[in-house]
Amino acid sequence: MQQLPTKSEIDYKREQIIDSKPLEMQQLPTKSEIDYKSEKYKDAYSRINAIVIEGEQEAYENYLQLAKLLPKHEDELIGLSKMESRHKKGFEACGRNLEVTPNMQFAKDFFAQLHQNFQSAATEGKVVTCLLIQSLIIECFAIAAYHIYIPVADDFARKITEGVVKDEYTHLKFGEEWLKAHFDESKAELEEANSQNLPIVWKMLNQVEGDARTMMMEKEALVEDFMIQYGEALSNIGFITRDIMRLSAHGIKAA
Repeated sequence: MQQLPTKSEIDYKREQIIDSKPLEMQQLPTKSEIDYKSEKYKDAYSRINAIVIEGEQEAYENYLQLAKLLPKHEDELIGLSKMESRHKKGFEACGRNLEVTPNMQFAKDFFAQLHQNFQSAATEGKVVTCLLIQSLIIECFAIAAYHIYIPVADDFARKITEGVVKDEYTHLKFGEEWLKAHFDESKAELEEANSQNLPIVWKMLNQVEGDARTMMMEKEALVEDFMIQYGEALSNIGFITRDIMRLSAHGIKAA
């Protein structure tokens, strides 16, 4: 059976991706050459910074809703929501450090589809769908973005982001453990929620491809890291490799 790559292979694979491109597409600057104060960088950062701020706010609200849906885990979920609130404040500080005003309307539009899907599922009491959206898709999306951003971030943002990404694994773990414990009765809903929500991630990545590249974050690297995180999460829940490849294809078809 085909094996998914591990996290330790990400950097090596990223180099392979870059090396395989035509020369004219390999001209990313080195970190020392990035002008964090340039208007071009700050313009891109205004949207990317807003996305991470809004993402943490969405997560804060989502975990509070999950606490109501899963009263046995209320204290733990409220704790996770408070963690997300702290992350939001950290990323707001990153924007102030670069004297950038985050474009929050762009970020709200960016998350609109996932937001609506989560709210609809919460209203219907679909805990499995809510966990897949927040604890798997959004957390894996965030982890992937932070992994690719940290090596090219300004020093202030790098320290903030390194702390945040460690916490995100805690949030991912909660979703994995709950869904694993309820895998048999959750499998069908997981597959349906995956088909509805995974394609949205590709649309989101396409929206910010240019801004991410300005900040030295390659779309291919983001996609690969996300798929590794997401594939491992599905495996930890109980899906076999064949199912993971099938589920992942829902996103690839939308690319």
